[in-house]
Amino acid sequence: MLKTEIKKTIKISPNGPYIISGSISLNEQTIIVDKENNPIKYTFPKKLSVKKEYALCRCGNSKNKPFCDGSHVITKFKGKETANLIPYLKQAKTYSGSNLILKDVESFCSAARFCHLNTGTWNLTQKSNITQNRKEAIREAQSCPSGRLTIYDKKTNKPIELKQLPSITILQDPAQKVSGPLWIKGKIKIISANNQEYEPRNNVTLCRCGKSKNKPFCDGAHISAKFNDKK
Repeated sequence: MLKTEIKKTIKISPNGPYIISGSISLNEQTIIVDKENNPIKYTFPKKLSVKKEYALCRCGNSKNKPFCDGSHVITKFKGKETANLIPYLKQAKTYSGSNLILKDVESFCSAARFCHLNTGTWNLTQKSNITQNRKEAIREAQSCPSGRLTIYDKKTNKPIELKQLPSITILQDPAQKVSGPLWIKGKIKIISANNQEYEPRNNVTLCRCGKSKNKPFCDGAHISAKFNDKK
């Protein structure tokens, strides 16, 4: 008899950790910056050893980060989800350029900052008739880990995205002296504490400092909270 494969899912437990099922690979990547502290790329993923099912800290207080050690019980973590379930495209603002279209849902922003390079993704999109602007706008949008920005070809109306295999990345941001969110790649199913499903997307970021006002998603609060799992 063939074994039934467990689906890859992230289940949010009430006021507790993320329960990861289906042998989802876990790795760590760091945002690399230039001399002016502008982000330029990510390091190659450093794979971490995990079991078929594991729990990742959501409260920010575990002494065994990124894994849960039960600290949410001791600290009485309040992890109520406040994000809506509205599909991305129904929330997105649209910025139309010469041959690119940019979709933007600001509430997903995890402050990775790639979108501010070279006059910004929005301006580059509007002036995308220039080849270099087009290339840079696409690169910046594809570098957005949170999925806040998605760029489309204006002729085909199809997204220009890097294909992501299902995995979870722990982001590190030493230029800001902080540790970042969980970068969820490859349309992994995310299930809320009350068993509702968030829209599966190519890229999203989940809060792990416990301070986001858009839980379960990251809103950049790790920066003001000075969250750092290396201390």
